[in-house]
Order: sequence, then C-alpha cells, then structure tokens
Amino acid sequence: MPRFTIIVPCFNAEDTLPETLDSLVAQTFGDWEALLVDDGSTDATRLLIDAARHAEPRFRLIEGEGRGPAVARNTAARLANAPILAFCDADDLWTPDKLARLAQAFDDHALAAVYARYGFFDHGEIRTLSTVPTGPLRVPQLLGENPVGTMSNLAVRACVFASTGGFDETLVHNEDLEWLVRLVGEGHRTIGLQQTLVHYRTSRTGLSADLCKMQAGRQAAIASARSYGFDAEPRHEAVNLRYLARRALRVDAPGVEALRFALAGLMRSPAGFFSSPRRGALTIAGALAAPLLPRPLRRRLFAS
Repeated sequence: MPRFTIIVPCFNAEDTLPETLDSLVAQTFGDWEALLVDDGSTDATRLLIDAARHAEPRFRLIEGEGRGPAVARNTAARLANAPILAFCDADDLWTPDKLARLAQAFDDHALAAVYARYGFFDHGEIRTLSTVPTGPLRVPQLLGENPVGTMSNLAVRACVFASTGGFDETLVHNEDLEWLVRLVGEGHRTIGLQQTLVHYRTSRTGLSADLCKMQAGRQAAIASARSYGFDAEPRHEAVNLRYLARRALRVDAPGVEALRFALAGLMRSPAGFFSSPRRGALTIAGALAAPLLPRPLRRRLFAS
C-alpha cells in the first residue's frame, strides 16, 4: 500500500499536463500512486495520460463522468489505496520535496490535513508567494484570504475526507472552499507548512459567466460556515470581491464586470479592500482603465 494517493482531475489539459506529471515523477519521496481522472477531455489529454501510465506504473487512469472536478476528485478518492490523499490540479506544479515534507508532517497522528506556502507563477516565473498563518487553520481565515488557495496545496487523511462526505458535487466553483470550511468546522486539525511546495499557475482562462458561479459557490461556503457558528465579516467579503475583480480583469470579462466587483468591495469594507494596499489600488485603477490596458499587461498586473 502506498503512503500517498495523488488525485489529478484532468479536463482538456494537454498544454499543461505533461509538466504537471513531470513534477510528480520528480518527487524525492517515491511511495505514491497517482490517479489521473480524464473528465471527458476532447483534446489530447487522454493520449497523454495513456503515454504517461505506460512510462510510469504508479500512474493510473480513471474514467471520469465529465461532471467537473468535485465529482472527479470524489470518484478518485473512493478508489484510492493510500491512507493520505494529496490533490494536484492538471496545470499546477509541485516542488520535488513536497511529498517528503508532507510525509514528515503526517508523522504527527493528530494532524488531519496539511497545506503549505505556494507561489503564483506565469510563464515559468514566480511572481508572488502566499502567506501561511501560524497555528491550526480556522474558518474565518478561509472566508478571508484563504491561505490554502488551491487544492494542489492540500493533503488530507483518506479517513477524514470520507468522514466529511467529500466535495459538494452540485457546486461548479468554490467547491474546495466549501469543503475546507466543513473540514475545519468539524474540528479536523489542519496546519500550514512555511515551505513553498506548490507553484500555482495564474494564466488560467475562463468565461465571465464563471464569475457568477464562483459567487454562488462562495455563498454555499458561507452557509456552511454559518452552520458552525461563523459569519463572513464585511472585510472578508471585500477581499473576495477584490479577488473577483482581479479575475475579471485577467480573463477578459467585460470591463464593467471588474468595476462592478471592485466598487462592491469598496462599499462593503474599504479597510478590507485595501488590506493589501497595492492590490487594492491596482484593482481599482485596473477596473477603471481596463478598456485601455493591453491583455498581456492586465494578466501580468493581476496574476495573483
């Protein structure tokens, strides 16, 4: 039985999947299996998975249902052989020592889940590093900056994941946040490591319609938080609206979308919106100037 099962949901990931899989093979800790879930891809993703698993016997193909990452991750979790699940998206990268660091952390049997610092990167360049708070993760932290950031940055004991019921399969976006709220809200001890172990790709594409789905997913997370006695504070909502404004700028949504989110964040909590003065100022300026900014410049300014 391997120590870790790595779960990689894949959908039309031909441009990034090879680099992601290379980062898994490069792990200095080798006691793992990886379940690669082809979730109905229409590009060369399936061919890449087939080639990878023939070259590396620790890779296994899972046929997905084409219903999104929540279903793909839940399906793979039920088929995992290891006591610890480590998630990785098909466009992110792990540093070679990630699993080795996690293995050391999970020697503490009181830990349910572990995350770490991650770096935002675009075209191979690390632009910004996340911040890892001290002490166990708390629900209010998730509703604010969310230091976990991406499921590529989270590993959890399989028994704990099963006990939480897994991801809400009705959600298209923020299903990871909603699940994290339940994980922490139910008292499962989750800590962050101060090492940078994940490179999170920021040059992701999307449709402006996704922004509404992201809001819907966040509302589900807030409802879950409320069931554990936590309410989203205005400053938390302002931080999230700032993030949505930056995403709108990054994915070429209509300029009015970015401005709408930015102004809503300012009205909700000026202090929260400017909790990072640089991000707040750039977001407002970008939302006002969006029609005049070239797309490469927008993506560079709002990559994190």
